[in-house]
Amino acid sequence: MTLSAAQLSTPTAGIAVTGASLPRFEEILTPEALDFVAALQRRFNATRTALLARRAERQARFDAGELPDFLPETAAVRAGDWTIAALPQDLLDRRVEITGPVDRKMIVNALNSGAKVFMADFEDASAPTWANMIEGQLNLKDRWAGRIDFTDATTGKAYKLGGSPAVLIIRPRGWHLPEAHVLVDGEEVSGALFDFGLYVFHNAKAALAQGSGPYFYLPKTESHLEARLWNEVFSFAEDALGLDCGAIKATVLIETLPAVFEMDEILFELREHMAGLNLGRWDYIFSFIKRLGKNPRFLTPDRGRMVMSEAFLKAYCLLLVETCHRRNAFAMGGMAAQIPVKGDAQANAAAFAKVKADKEREAGLGCDGTWVAHPDLVPVALEVFDRLMPKANQRDAVRPPANVTRDDLLQMHQGPRTEAGLRENIRVGVQYIEAWLRGRGAVPLYNLMEDAATAEISRAQVWQWIHLGATLEDGRTVTRDLFQALLDDEMAKLREVLGAGVYDAGRFPEAIGLFAGMSLADTFEEFLTLPAYRLIA
Repeated sequence: MTLSAAQLSTPTAGIAVTGASLPRFEEILTPEALDFVAALQRRFNATRTALLARRAERQARFDAGELPDFLPETAAVRAGDWTIAALPQDLLDRRVEITGPVDRKMIVNALNSGAKVFMADFEDASAPTWANMIEGQLNLKDRWAGRIDFTDATTGKAYKLGGSPAVLIIRPRGWHLPEAHVLVDGEEVSGALFDFGLYVFHNAKAALAQGSGPYFYLPKTESHLEARLWNEVFSFAEDALGLDCGAIKATVLIETLPAVFEMDEILFELREHMAGLNLGRWDYIFSFIKRLGKNPRFLTPDRGRMVMSEAFLKAYCLLLVETCHRRNAFAMGGMAAQIPVKGDAQANAAAFAKVKADKEREAGLGCDGTWVAHPDLVPVALEVFDRLMPKANQRDAVRPPANVTRDDLLQMHQGPRTEAGLRENIRVGVQYIEAWLRGRGAVPLYNLMEDAATAEISRAQVWQWIHLGATLEDGRTVTRDLFQALLDDEMAKLREVLGAGVYDAGRFPEAIGLFAGMSLADTFEEFLTLPAYRLIA
């Protein structure tokens, strides 16, 4: 390790780990690794907190009626003739990527799934309990050390890594999330810096030695200044750990409304470390509601009516593909959340047909790959991209100009608001939060694999409909009383379906309280996962 004394001004001093010490945790939480995380925290946390404050300042302007737009001060970047740095060989074909949490079984199954890439997720698909976060780091360290194989103690089934595993990309937590169990100089460490720091410290050189590298997906980015901060973090880590400049590669999820207006700038800031952008469509819907939800012009219809082939979601997709390919970066499609429907062949066939149609749309628009949430969907997506994208990617394909404008990116989806849509938000939102509080971040609900974005959309839409007094298709106004009546009814039905024993043994009172409190609040909470984290930290 090549950290200098200047970079580690007070090694080990000022670092406190308050989380429980479970088996093998000392392999991850070594003094050297913690020193590295502390160095990141001390150097970059002030900028991180300033950028979070900048988000709040921008939100105040949106609440006052300002609309997002392309930045005049960065027009030269958008007009410039530049491209990102060259990419490593194992990132040139990403036609199907599978995502999921960092538990051991998921990692082995995902790496063996036949997908080109596995995104191991410390963020929306993982509930950030202390055990989940450190065990996830252990599992990934074991992958590069060649000891990820294991036998399930309950079933006796053996899980072994195959001969051609998927390329591994890690998603750390977003800039907004803390890690409450590690304090640096008395302050909770940034979850993003903690996840990134531990993984790159323990695994970067091992990954490079095996023909891959330290690759990351960056979530919840809102501006090119936030991308610049990541670039500075990467450069610092490369220098501190003795890695070549550009060894770290990142794909940025465009899953916030402000970021779609700064895609060129985000690519530019990270150009030495950039691999591409991804259509994080579920969080993008949440961000759209969050940023513009107080404006009656942007009152949303039922969530199911907001589809990728229409309105602001279509414009966002077209612009992302065009922007990425102009800069020789990858344009990655969005998540297919469907999972197999057991015991119902017709419903299962319909679900797979939806996935196929979605992936055909993405490949036809020029995406270089796509996401699925379940191993059984990998062959479906692979067939589409093998058929429609015979080369490794589509970065050099010539397409007509998209001509996407600001108005296109703000065009609202049309459709009704229904009691069924309101009930779905309540039912799914509460059940996801309850599972999250029990430590599960990827939750199968109603034949879809849901992550935190699901609950965020649900509570955001309920909040917006109440706040703006939305009118349902049947003429009723969405009020606090109507919401409470439907919530009570849905929870009574859910208790009956699950059984009183299962329901009462869960964490439903906390989940209901959190969902209802945030849906009925006068002010909109930035992230559900912030107050929820305090219930599990």
